[in-house]
Amino acid sequence: MAQNLIQKGHEVLVVCGSYQGAESGLSVAFKHGSRRGIVNNIEVLEFDLPYSNSDSFLRRFGLFIRFAMKSIKVALTEKYDLLFATTTPLTAGIPGVFARWLRGKPFVFEVRDLWPELPKAMGVIKNPIVLKLMSILEWVSYRSAHRCIGLSPGIVDGIKRCGDADDRVTMISNGCDLDLFSDAEAKRVDDVADNDLIAVFAGTHGVANGVDAALDAAQILKNRDRLDIKLCFIGSGKLKPDLIQHAQQDKLDNCIFIDPVPKRELAEYLKGADVGMQLLKNVPAFYYGTSPNKFFDYIATGLPVLNNYPGWIAEIIEENSCGFVVSPNDPAAFADALESAADDRTELIKMGNNARVLAKKKFDRKHLADEFVDWIEGAKF
Repeated sequence: MAQNLIQKGHEVLVVCGSYQGAESGLSVAFKHGSRRGIVNNIEVLEFDLPYSNSDSFLRRFGLFIRFAMKSIKVALTEKYDLLFATTTPLTAGIPGVFARWLRGKPFVFEVRDLWPELPKAMGVIKNPIVLKLMSILEWVSYRSAHRCIGLSPGIVDGIKRCGDADDRVTMISNGCDLDLFSDAEAKRVDDVADNDLIAVFAGTHGVANGVDAALDAAQILKNRDRLDIKLCFIGSGKLKPDLIQHAQQDKLDNCIFIDPVPKRELAEYLKGADVGMQLLKNVPAFYYGTSPNKFFDYIATGLPVLNNYPGWIAEIIEENSCGFVVSPNDPAAFADALESAADDRTELIKMGNNARVLAKKKFDRKHLADEFVDWIEGAKF
């Protein structure tokens, strides 16, 4: 998105924190808690605020607040024409609120997850005072923004429920990096036979992701003696140690865990897999209120997708015949779908081709970037 803005004649400053397993592209040392430089024609300001999905909730919340406070200073002192902020968390919008009301700057707010709706639905945040304060911040952020972007139908509806007019809210979902995933060389997981089916999950191993559903299916597959089906989990997260321990205790040697890898290497692993697993905990707020990156990576690769919850992603898969949709909390159906994939490779190839067509037709990141720039530019006037 930033590159597209630059191609259209704009200058871009990206303000970010640090993230475990990711590189900002800056190599100079931090000085007074930050570092700054040019990465691929984009100016980047990185704060020395290391974040990990494995951190406790309190630590992550503290980092969110510190990032917001540091970003407020940037919003109030830098020379710029428009401020764009993207969640999560909701606190990312605070600098935009300050920019709008203290400097009169146009502010565009992109919402990637609904807060506090999702944390409340998951039971992660229960304190009524905290939830009320977050609801106030949500309302203020949406109403302060000149324009909003929601990444899914449910997110757009959530923004509108706060009173935003239809003409100030649009949906621009996550997109597919077709160049990265089409150019990747296939890389098979070590010690997996060439004719084995590999179902891969690439993402955060956290409470929201419900990865244990795949382990339950793996147990059933083992009981059925389907050792030709392997489940591969790539990434990190708070629950990953528990998931590994679970697999070891139950001797699920059909489960393979891989540490986080750079995006280009991930593309190679996906290219060498047969099915992408789109998993989430069975929380109704997730059905239309999330836009999962991994789904778009899977279809960009041409991977059929196995999805285990209802909602707009499930509807897309069914409408385009690009994978399998199973009911939540049904490990037998999950295992059945993987067996169908392993037993009918011809149909699996058709599903993969359909996934790639869908990625090109509706979710090409280049086309979405054009929509993004048009929407951003419209907020300036």
